[in-house]
Amino acid sequence: MLEQRKSPRRKMVLPVKVWIDKVTHLAHTVEITDEGARLGGLRTLLQPGMIVNLQRGSQKAEFRIAWVRQLGPTELQAGVECLEAHNNFWGVDLSDRESKKDMQALLTFLASDSRSL
Repeated sequence: MLEQRKSPRRKMVLPVKVWIDKVTHLAHTVEITDEGARLGGLRTLLQPGMIVNLQRGSQKAEFRIAWVRQLGPTELQAGVECLEAHNNFWGVDLSDRESKKDMQALLTFLASDSRSL
């Protein structure tokens, strides 16, 4: 049976800093949610259950590594879960309402533009 997710995932590439054992690593998101993300571009040993710190802009928070996938000899992806309640950590509005409103505005614009041709 398919697992029901708590919140929608959004494909989005955002740069992040990851602190693991007081060493900073640069990575990026592949997908984000209100509660976590899938990170890519990781090049250090990670294990599920590890606690890491992420920084996005001026926002910092603790995350737990949920899973790790080896993509190549030196590149990993990892799923991370936020351990702290954080208001808009990613700096992006993830609500469905906003994306539907944006889509409706685009469709309205395209419809009005095609009438002027």
